[in-house]
Amino acid sequence: MITTINPYTGLELESYNEDSVKQIEDKLKIADVAFKEWRTTDFVLRSKLIKKVGVMLKSNSKVYARQMALEMGKPISQGISEVEKCAWLCDYYAEKAPGFLEQENFETDYHKSYVSYEPIGVVLAVMPWNYPFWQVMRFIVPALMAGNVGVLKHSSSVMGCAVMLQDLFQEAGFPAGCLTSLIIGSDPIEKIIKNPIIKAVTLTGSKPAGSAVASVAGSEIKKSVLELGGSNALVVFDDVDIDSAVDTCLSARFQNTGQSCIAGKRLLLQEGIAGVFLNKLTQKLTELKSGDPLSEDTYIGVMARADLAEGLEETMTKSLNMGAKLHIGGKRNQAYFEPTILTSVTSDMPVFKEETFGPLLSVTTFKTEEEAVDLVNQSDFGLGVSLFSQNIDRLEKLAPHFDDGAVFINEKVSSHPNLPFGGTGISGYGRELSRFGIREFVNIKTVVVNKY
Repeated sequence: MITTINPYTGLELESYNEDSVKQIEDKLKIADVAFKEWRTTDFVLRSKLIKKVGVMLKSNSKVYARQMALEMGKPISQGISEVEKCAWLCDYYAEKAPGFLEQENFETDYHKSYVSYEPIGVVLAVMPWNYPFWQVMRFIVPALMAGNVGVLKHSSSVMGCAVMLQDLFQEAGFPAGCLTSLIIGSDPIEKIIKNPIIKAVTLTGSKPAGSAVASVAGSEIKKSVLELGGSNALVVFDDVDIDSAVDTCLSARFQNTGQSCIAGKRLLLQEGIAGVFLNKLTQKLTELKSGDPLSEDTYIGVMARADLAEGLEETMTKSLNMGAKLHIGGKRNQAYFEPTILTSVTSDMPVFKEETFGPLLSVTTFKTEEEAVDLVNQSDFGLGVSLFSQNIDRLEKLAPHFDDGAVFINEKVSSHPNLPFGGTGISGYGRELSRFGIREFVNIKTVVVNKY
């Protein structure tokens, strides 16, 4: 059995019978049959059904947001925003996918040369709990628009969301098997990847999980895309608009109770404005309401599981023992972790080196641009960095010096349908979203025609 638990109340929500080996095999066969049918459809039908999914998401946003709140503690207002973003994604790919996958002609010595973008088959998605709808949708929507189908292994803690997602696509009119949710834990994943029906795999999750999945996929010579953790830096220079940057940094760190790979986890402040900036940030932080995720005015909910809060507490304690200072917060009660800021953080401390997945912000000061760049690049992660200054030219010249997959200027790092999303280093490889994401799981086929 897989049992979901409400992290706010600690009470059991629902129990699900795990799929047996035969049930898994049957589901994969159904997906394979669905692919053979779905790949022959045209963009008119695909767009029509994807748009319908978007309409259904909007009309049921509170229902889906409530399920997220119950299963992983996401504040319901933020859950509604997540669902609305998924609907936006549907509209985006319904409109843009035909152009992204349009045949491209090339000038060569042959009579005719072109490249076509064709579906590859059944793609396995291993998805996390922190954005239970968005993570899945940003995979499955472009996959279906490309003519592929998806098999979902969602996190066990959000199995209700997984079931809802499968039902959503079937109710919208997609053939059974276009999105199949597996009711399983982690143990069967290796065997599933090795199944010849599975042609590729995408994972959003931790480095150990990504390494394990990529290893199996590599041994089978199957394509993989990995979107792993991050330790994004928020770099604030002394010529910044302080009030605007404070608001952005607050949202970048504490939205979704800090449980986001692209959250700004390391705040780097230039010495000249460090004191003023920190005081204003602290004041704003104290105004955020913590509480029941089902309450519309809650901004900070609970973490998704008590053990995750315990792990964050351990990381904090190790850093405090190494000389970091507790500026605000630091208390834990079961799955609730008080919004926390640590100062005097150095680059050898765990809160700087590791991914702090929760509402904890580390603060480090710097003197020069060169020092800031060095501090950002000391991380093994490379998902994104945010730079704040009123001198935009200055920041654009700095952008190439960062190793990350994204540089956002005067803005928090976020995933946007029209922009490629992905990282470097141990943050993974491959890209999601935009035209780059939809082309990750297609056969880029060269066709040459000549005359005798």
